[in-house]
Amino acid sequence: MQARRLGVVIALGTAQTLAWGSSYYLPAILADPIARDLGLSNNWFFAAFSASLIISGLLGPRIGRQIDRVGGRQVLCASNIVLAIGLALLGLSHSLWVLAMAWLWLGVGMGLGLYDAAFGALGRIYGRDARGAITGITLIAGFASTVGWPLSTLGLETIGWRETCFAWAIAHLVIGLPLNLSLPRAIEAATGDAQTTKPNIPLDRAMVLIAFAMAAAWTVTAAMAVHLPRLMQAFGATPAQALFAGMMIGPAQVAARVFEAGFLSRFHPLASARLACITHPIGALTIALFGGGAAAAFALLHGSGNGILTIARGTLPLAIFGPANYAYRLGLIGAPSRICQAFAPLLFGLLIDVLGRGVLIVSASLSLSALAALTLLSATRKEAAMPGSASDKAA
Repeated sequence: MQARRLGVVIALGTAQTLAWGSSYYLPAILADPIARDLGLSNNWFFAAFSASLIISGLLGPRIGRQIDRVGGRQVLCASNIVLAIGLALLGLSHSLWVLAMAWLWLGVGMGLGLYDAAFGALGRIYGRDARGAITGITLIAGFASTVGWPLSTLGLETIGWRETCFAWAIAHLVIGLPLNLSLPRAIEAATGDAQTTKPNIPLDRAMVLIAFAMAAAWTVTAAMAVHLPRLMQAFGATPAQALFAGMMIGPAQVAARVFEAGFLSRFHPLASARLACITHPIGALTIALFGGGAAAAFALLHGSGNGILTIARGTLPLAIFGPANYAYRLGLIGAPSRICQAFAPLLFGLLIDVLGRGVLIVSASLSLSALAALTLLSATRKEAAMPGSASDKAA
């Protein structure tokens, strides 16, 4: 059973690395050359990308419901096909309208194939025991930018951005699709009959608190992903220090996930989620006190919070609400986060123009508001009150 679980984690983690590297992380490398060749402003490109994130968020609940009904295999396989079509359209783009259509397809593909869908699939396989598997795929896919950015850069320099998009599309069909096709036996054997009744999931206090906490925290994550080097230089960091700080985020995320898989796995995911929300404010305080020389320390703290938050996004709802309709809940909870992620770079860019480095007060406040919501959560739902909890078993 352990070998079987490891195989699922490796296959799904590798497929997730491909999915993230060829969609969410693609604009960082290809936005400039695509916009330049099409004679467009970068703003139009990123507007289309933001729209794709909104689409993926709005589709989340419906996609989650489908995973709850039939398992994740069909949805994840569909994501490879949709992402391949979107990437092919992107490679064929010669106008704004084709570019927009490509990102429309890519938005659907991201909704079908990124973490929420993968977490939902694991929830259908392992139920309450999915925490370790969720951590495992985030450990692997945590290297998506580490792998995806160099490959996109290599493709851009050797074959051009159009052919790079085509190459990513082919990779989905020859690598991603077979990996996701390897999942059905594990999923079907573990899930049994599909859930056919229409879910009745009230947006109660616990759901609202988790959704708010995740939306606030992921707003900060999306903003820092775009503006961190600029902010570090506003605090006095040299360009080299700012670049080094940015490079530290990836390793910090992976190290934090290893820490979560080891030490933090002994605790309720609520403890991990709270820890994830406090690291960014500590980093903001550090760089405020010590200036640009502490840019790397800020990046390490911020990145470690991101790493743990990604896991908590999947494990916290599972621990609080259980595996019933888990993927649908993830879709409902994740929709505000995706929409906030879409607008965060633009919003924080405008705020930086007005506030300068003081924008870290805004980002730290958002993280602390997420922490406050998670602190209130313990009073609304207790694991001991849920069916199948330790207290139930003792009784």
